[in-house]
Parts: sequence; C-alpha cells; structure tokens
Amino acid sequence: MNLKGNTILITGGGSGIGRGLAEAFHKNGNQVIIAGRRRDALEKTASANPGMGIVVLDTTKPESIGAAADEVIRKYPNLNVVVNNAGVQFLHDFGSGKPLDENGMLAEIDTNILGVIRVTAAFLRHLKAKPAATLINVSSGLAFVPLARFPIYSATKAFVHSFSLSLRHQLKGSNVRVVELAPPWVATDLDAHHGGTPAHGEMKPMPLPDFIAAAMQELASDAEELPVAMSKFLHKACVGEGAASMFAQMNGS
Repeated sequence: MNLKGNTILITGGGSGIGRGLAEAFHKNGNQVIIAGRRRDALEKTASANPGMGIVVLDTTKPESIGAAADEVIRKYPNLNVVVNNAGVQFLHDFGSGKPLDENGMLAEIDTNILGVIRVTAAFLRHLKAKPAATLINVSSGLAFVPLARFPIYSATKAFVHSFSLSLRHQLKGSNVRVVELAPPWVATDLDAHHGGTPAHGEMKPMPLPDFIAAAMQELASDAEELPVAMSKFLHKACVGEGAASMFAQMNGS
C-alpha cells in the first residue's frame, strides 16, 4: 500500500489503535478522517492533529453509518481507504454458572461483526469507482488462536479473518485491495472496563507506539494478511500453506 497521498477513514479513530494509526497516517501526509461514537474523543484527537477530519459514526446503527457515509463522501470525494477498526471486548465465563452478559455479547457481535459488514457495504461502491482503493479490516491474533477468557471477542475476530478472505476473492477483478491487519495484544484502553488483562507467563502487551511503527511497516508491503509481532506466531499456527491451498481449491482460484 502506498502510505502517502491517500484520503483515509478510520472507524474507532478517537482512541487506542485507531488513534495511533490515524496519527501515523496523518503525519505521513494523508488526509485522515476519524470516526466514532464519542464526539468528545474525536474532537480531542483532531485538535491535537490539525487538519484531521471527524465524523460521528455508530457502527451498531445502520442509519448512523448511512448518514456518516453520505457526509464523508460529500466532504471528501477523494476517499480511497477505509479502515474497519472499531471494536469492543468483554469477558465471558461460561463455566461460572452465571447468567450470560447479554449486553456485552450483543455489543461485541454488533460492533465487531455487523459493524464491519455495514461499513464495508456503505463505502464499497465509492471505493470501487476509484482507480486504486484499499479496505483494511483490523482483526487480531486471537482470530487464529482464541483466548478463552474472551470467547466471543475471539470468535468475532475469526469472523473478520474469514470475511476478509471471501471479500478479497469477490473483489479480485476490481480496483479494491482487501487487507487484514492482525494486531497482537497491544496496551490500549480496550480492556480497561474489566480491569485489564493480566500477563500470561512471559506475555505482556506490546506498547502502542511500537505496534503502530510495526503496523505501518507491514502496511507498506504488498501482502494482504498482515499479522504483527506475536500475531505472526498465532497466524502461522492456524493459517499455513495448506489452508491457502484449500481456500483456492474450494473457490476455484
């Protein structure tokens, strides 16, 4: 991917990985628009990065996505990159005997699965009309090897991986590249609502600046699946040459 001269929309761009990617792209000479539910977080990020655009967008609400898509395409007709980054994460212990956290489960499915589908569909026609465009779906190393403490989150990220494979195949003859960026465990506020995730043995979260630097290096390549740092080991454990060959065989490519 060419890392300069793009017009880029990033969902979940007001904090965490989304903000980190937005600032890196912004510093690299791209027009960046950050999207999210919380206007205050978007305005705080944009004020720290003059020239960055904002749009309020709730990926759990189809009408919000439609309105945001209309606004972004009208204001930024050169939009050629969309980053599906918005995500939420909750703990679920099915062995505890406690009632299912219905709200948390629905939030993960609505945001991490339906949100990706809806945002993709809302912008795809516009992206296909561009000479060259990129759709970046942010999954996770947990898409390949789940962490049992986060069973639904891990499964939603496995969806993002599977959806990206199918979408890439369907868009094979178009001008749209579909890229999957798979972060490892990164130190952000994603899991702050449940007190953070304790270290597992020698495993510790990757500092956000280190991840962003590594992610930008990966995005500069021509690869379409981009596991970063520890996610490379998880990806290799699950997605090898045999899996790629089987996908090609099943889909006639």
